[in-house]
Amino acid sequence: MKFISYFSRGEQVGVLAGDKVIPLQNNLSVKINSMLDLIENTTADLLDEIESIMVDNKITSLPVDSVKLLAPIPYPRRNVICLGKNYEEHAREIKMTKISDTGIPSAPIYFTKMASPAIAHGDDIRFSCQNTCQVDYEVELAVVIAKEGTNIKADEAEEYVWGYTIVNDVTARDLQGKHKQWYKGKSLDTFCPMGPALVHKNAIPFPVELNIQCRINGELRQNSNTGNMIFDIPYIISDLSKGMTLKPGDIICTGTPSGVGMGFEPHKFLNNGDIVECYIEGIGRLVNTVAVI
Repeated sequence: MKFISYFSRGEQVGVLAGDKVIPLQNNLSVKINSMLDLIENTTADLLDEIESIMVDNKITSLPVDSVKLLAPIPYPRRNVICLGKNYEEHAREIKMTKISDTGIPSAPIYFTKMASPAIAHGDDIRFSCQNTCQVDYEVELAVVIAKEGTNIKADEAEEYVWGYTIVNDVTARDLQGKHKQWYKGKSLDTFCPMGPALVHKNAIPFPVELNIQCRINGELRQNSNTGNMIFDIPYIISDLSKGMTLKPGDIICTGTPSGVGMGFEPHKFLNNGDIVECYIEGIGRLVNTVAVI
């Protein structure tokens, strides 16, 4: 099932069924006010209840075009957790920078990204050239955690996954180099497009091997498969949780494949009016327009 957050007299949660949205607020035995509520209250019985609602059509659905989409988790409770250089070809394409080398990492490279809020499918990626003039795109599969866990075993990692969405890890490369770290350059306002939906793990086979792409103005730039990650999802969850508690609703971005703007000669950074289309098989398309202000 695909779940969305949308605005209608406040944040709402619904199930995406084709071009229709089935509202969940006030229609379940459990009170659900947000996607985080849904994640924390999900049980097998609740999922069965939602499936029953979808089948019996007792609840009036809404055309998806009639609602304002939000990011699936508009305001994450904690920073988005990200992995750097988790695809071999991307690790090679970035060449030498002020904060990274060309080597293939022997352990996951973690950093965090502020999203306050994460922006939705259809929203603008906005920035001023007074702050940055080298803005890049990075399509990534994001894993959303289902329940609290510490020191999770790799073979039990799937139990801690709630579902998957798309994140565009928008990055100011000049700030990344200037500050010699990732956080600032990846945390500017609007730099975390997310969505369009959060897909429950039951809909995606494990291990997760999905085609992943990014197009700029229709030009295919990134094209790979999540099966090509250096560190797969079980490894990431197990390694990250060692001595560090993961919590429901935590978002882990698993890295981006090759083809980012920084990897081209000359560089292909984002410009005003560019249309950025991030696609992951089984999840959908996250499309945003660049607005230089």
